[in-house]
Amino acid sequence: MTSSWIEGLSTSALVQWAPALRSSLNVLIILAFAWVALAVVHRGVRRFRIYMEARAPSEEEARRVGTLCRAFRYVGSVGVYAIAVMLVMNELGISIAPILATAGVAGVAIGFGAQSLVKDYLAGLFLLIEDQIRQGDVVQIAGIGGQVEEMTLRHVRLRDFDGHVHFVPNGEIRAVTNRTRDYAQSVIDASIAYREDVDEVLDVMRAVGRALRADPDWAPRILDDIEIIGVERWADSAVILRCRLRVVPIQQWNVRREYLRRLKAAFDLRGIEIPYPQLTIHPGAGKDDGAPAFRLKAN
Repeated sequence: MTSSWIEGLSTSALVQWAPALRSSLNVLIILAFAWVALAVVHRGVRRFRIYMEARAPSEEEARRVGTLCRAFRYVGSVGVYAIAVMLVMNELGISIAPILATAGVAGVAIGFGAQSLVKDYLAGLFLLIEDQIRQGDVVQIAGIGGQVEEMTLRHVRLRDFDGHVHFVPNGEIRAVTNRTRDYAQSVIDASIAYREDVDEVLDVMRAVGRALRADPDWAPRILDDIEIIGVERWADSAVILRCRLRVVPIQQWNVRREYLRRLKAAFDLRGIEIPYPQLTIHPGAGKDDGAPAFRLKAN
């Protein structure tokens, strides 16, 4: 009889705890499926990115694919988390409908106080759709310039030349200046003395540009022959001559530095004067054409 009582008690406990055990098992299964779904989403997006980047016609398109795939991964992860949370809540007996209704009402209230957040996400969505910014671009946005390290629907992360990192909310972006889209122009201004022959100097600048493009180390970065613009302006103590080189993105600064280095050597070889601010004093003449005495005094 004692054995029958123990068996009955065990059966009763098993019946009592069966729903809880079943719910716990279902929650574990949901979490396992969520983990698998996250892995599938991340791996699928990664394989899609590799596939598309390998077939991209240019490096620019490859960077665009990478930027979009990061956004897809973020959206996919949020979707998996949201579905998993709702399924777990439903399995635990927490009704989702009242929560969704409350969330709808609260969302309207929060929307008025979080307009900037909604604005950031909408602006980020259009930045991605219109392909205004890609990872790796050098841009000027919201008064801040730098290279794009990361772009999400919420913000753009920039790193400037000094290594400082800036987080710019997408809603703060009014205009985008992209300095590395498709190609760039390396603009160079050269200052020469007024007594120099402008045509001769322009020939020297043209020869330096051709030599730079013929250099195997620099040829892949330069897309076209040097373009001589001519006399840009007359400065106080110099004539400003301008030229430019069409180069691959992000290389405009390196090409400019190398061109100026070579141009300085060419000017030195030809004896072309690179002027510096100076003052010429002409003493006044007296009635007898003699120059009056004058004295310079340093304070």
